[in-house]
Amino acid sequence: MKKALTAQHISPKRYSPGGGKRARDEVPTWTATVPYTVNKSQMANLTLYSVSAALILDTDGNRILAKYYKPPHGGLPTGTRSLHNLKEQRAFEKGLFDKTKKAGGDVILYDTYLVTYRHSLDLIFYFLALPSENELMVSTGLQTFFDATQLLLRHSVEKRTLLENLDLVLLGLDETVDDGIILETDPATIAGRVSRPKADTTDIVLNEQTLLYAYNRVKEGVQQRISAAL
Repeated sequence: MKKALTAQHISPKRYSPGGGKRARDEVPTWTATVPYTVNKSQMANLTLYSVSAALILDTDGNRILAKYYKPPHGGLPTGTRSLHNLKEQRAFEKGLFDKTKKAGGDVILYDTYLVTYRHSLDLIFYFLALPSENELMVSTGLQTFFDATQLLLRHSVEKRTLLENLDLVLLGLDETVDDGIILETDPATIAGRVSRPKADTTDIVLNEQTLLYAYNRVKEGVQQRISAAL
């Protein structure tokens, strides 16, 4: 995109020593054209896409849960590793596990991706993002998903419990991240949206009361008949 820069120059008015005004010098107006180009790559990235993948691996490196998100506009930046097929994903996950299987860190740069992760007993939670993404935002997204999972699993975040409630965990992830966009950062809100509804015991209590009432009525009727017979 090219634009022209224009500038006008007019010499100042001059005055004679006696105070009389002299005619203003006639200087022609000039225009300068300076070409410049706007580099689109330097423009602000306005997309909300921030998470490239969400993973849960066990402490043997086996995949428990994995969701990969494609960028909404175009392909990956030049030099970024593609993770579009299962073979590439498995190879990436194996290398990532070898790099993060020891607890201690929480954010690393691995194979052209920003990785934030968290250990929990026999599980490791991961969020992947492009290196240009905000590290704090990605870490907040992971922490939100982990805290929501804790609420859904009643603070028992381990492999067996997670597999038994995998449907809730997947729903919790979808409430946290949708197509790579972090939607919610309140764990309680997420857990409230996907929790199984509590059983409604009102009908059960009423039925028991009805049966008990009917039993007592029959019992009283029998007693009255026995008394009358005597």
